[in-house]
Amino acid sequence: MINLVMLLQRQEVMTATRLARELGVTPRTIARDIVELADAGIGVEPVRGRTGGYRLSHDVRIRLGNLDREEVEALFLSGVPEAVSGLGLSRASAAARLKLGAALAPALRGAPSRVGDRFHLDAPAWFREVETPPALTEVARAVWHDHPITVEYQAGTRLGAETPPVRTRTLQPYGLVLKAGVWYLIARHHDRFLAFRLDRMVRLRIEDDTFDRSREFDLVATWRDLSDRFGSSMLVQRITIRLTEEGVKGLKGAISPHAWSMVRDELPPHGSAMVDLPVENLDVAVAEMFRLGAEVEILAPDSARMRMARQVARLADMYLR
Repeated sequence: MINLVMLLQRQEVMTATRLARELGVTPRTIARDIVELADAGIGVEPVRGRTGGYRLSHDVRIRLGNLDREEVEALFLSGVPEAVSGLGLSRASAAARLKLGAALAPALRGAPSRVGDRFHLDAPAWFREVETPPALTEVARAVWHDHPITVEYQAGTRLGAETPPVRTRTLQPYGLVLKAGVWYLIARHHDRFLAFRLDRMVRLRIEDDTFDRSREFDLVATWRDLSDRFGSSMLVQRITIRLTEEGVKGLKGAISPHAWSMVRDELPPHGSAMVDLPVENLDVAVAEMFRLGAEVEILAPDSARMRMARQVARLADMYLR
């Protein structure tokens, strides 16, 4: 209903059909929302005639001239409460909601695209709890205002590898991504865009100067490219497996999206299959194959097959003793 009120504030009169098309709903939903708005004290009156439709009542056409940019940006994140809180916009979001039902001042109409340029919610993994890293609010401030940051960063480690040292980098922060409960910064470093986990930032300093953002930068496209490359780089080993027909159907849900993208074209639409599967390491491979139970058999290498055999033996001992 928020979007409905804002559409009516920007346009003097709009038909139910056009409102429905703009909002991606049915005219019946529009009619219901208009009744609910009236019950809430926001009057929407019918306009009859060939150019008729609906318009806001004169007494509720409140201009949002006093809605500042921060409040507008918070408004366009209002569907992601954890993000609003973590980005330090809770107070602005509350203020924006109090002023709702009005048109944006002309100078603020770029706020939605500004948010889209700097924040992206990668939606999968619905049931993962969002953790707010200590650096988030400060990094968000640098992103909003185009300030470089100097960070001490602890990179992640592969299984069995030594912990890398903390390194200091000066970055141009372009955007934030919330993926599966984890916050990432997309930043420019030596003319390359890289992704940094905020929970691995040991210390940071916001610089006083500003940088000029590249007009060609696309946050969503950059994030997809970085995540695809990272996912593929993690798959450094392979196992050979035999799948039943049910195993073929369940494979997608058992392995990483990147591994799935590399094998899906090899799978038949019906029946069993033998597949060479890219994996991060053998421990991860066994854990993934365990999700498929008796619908999969690891054929090679022998080390992976023996790992699975030991796990199965432990389970049998636990449940059959």
